[in-house]
Amino acid sequence: MERIGLTYHTCADGSAYWDESAYWEFSAAEIDRLEAATAEVQRMALAAGDFILTNDRLKQMQIPEVAWARIRATWESEPPALYGRLDLAYDGRQIKLLEYNADTPTALVETAVAQWYWLEDCFPKADQFNSLHEKLIAKWKDLNPYVSQPMHFAHDGSEEDAMTVAYLRDTAQQAGLRTEGMTMHEIGWEDAENRFVDLQGLPIRTLFKLYPWEWMLKEDFGSHALATMNATSQSPVAGMVQWIEPIWKMLWSNKALLAILWEMNPNHELLLPAYLDGPRNMQNYVRKPLFGREGAGITVFRNWIADEGAANEGAGGVASDAGGFVYQGLASMAQADGKTAVFGSWLVDGEPAGMGIRESDGLITTNTSRFVPHLFR
Repeated sequence: MERIGLTYHTCADGSAYWDESAYWEFSAAEIDRLEAATAEVQRMALAAGDFILTNDRLKQMQIPEVAWARIRATWESEPPALYGRLDLAYDGRQIKLLEYNADTPTALVETAVAQWYWLEDCFPKADQFNSLHEKLIAKWKDLNPYVSQPMHFAHDGSEEDAMTVAYLRDTAQQAGLRTEGMTMHEIGWEDAENRFVDLQGLPIRTLFKLYPWEWMLKEDFGSHALATMNATSQSPVAGMVQWIEPIWKMLWSNKALLAILWEMNPNHELLLPAYLDGPRNMQNYVRKPLFGREGAGITVFRNWIADEGAANEGAGGVASDAGGFVYQGLASMAQADGKTAVFGSWLVDGEPAGMGIRESDGLITTNTSRFVPHLFR
């Protein structure tokens, strides 16, 4: 695992993160269903983006007003965007959307690389829902004429994020791009020239950042990011910065999207009931902060009573209840040997690209939930 880049295969407490003591097996027909479901959710998400902006729902989503103009501009101009991950519940019968990780999805190295090597070593005659590596390289090749080089890649400093960005840099380099790596706190601001610069003082023109937009907007440099954003062109503009992922991804990374999708597509077979004003008539539901990651701040309710054994108040994740909550119906989840699985279905350039599976001891997937490989025959 370390040789292929999965250096975080073991958790800090010594438990396994990469877990190949078991694997999930699917039929080809099941993989076809999961792939089709991913494409359908993406179609609904695109329609939801138009709906949110047409109906002025940004305030309801608790998105800061300072970002509204840039979100609208980038949604319309369609600057470079790369990837995302849907988290799906699948119990062998129904497929349901749990959430859309559209801005800063991780578990990329383990999905694209580690489980593929596992498959080749252990089950060379089987197959896997996994074209992530090839699709990432192909997307970077498509973006090559539309980005400035060297293209900068930045992360927040954690080992997992560092390796995720290193892998993305590698795929970009395989596509012919020149890249530079850095951490977010190493990004400088040059007041005299009104621009962001790297450690060598060179201007940053295109930046992939593994760092959430809602965090960036709260930073000291957040106003500069908005002011110098290339928001109206697909190609580089002198003195402006292209951000990947673009700021319009705030429409999808916000869990209010779940309620808006349900409002637009009531009783859709891939959606769970979801509301912003409370659980309404749902007895069993999950309360999620609109802004949260790695399961932080999520609480499960059964018969309207909080399940204290199924709550995660931040172990390793980050959440904020300042922006409110979404209340989502409780899904029927895949379970085996006392573990609950979430199926992470990836998209590159809006197209289904592969799947990674995380297992938890409870219903909530956290940053320490095990990654388990899969195959189909």
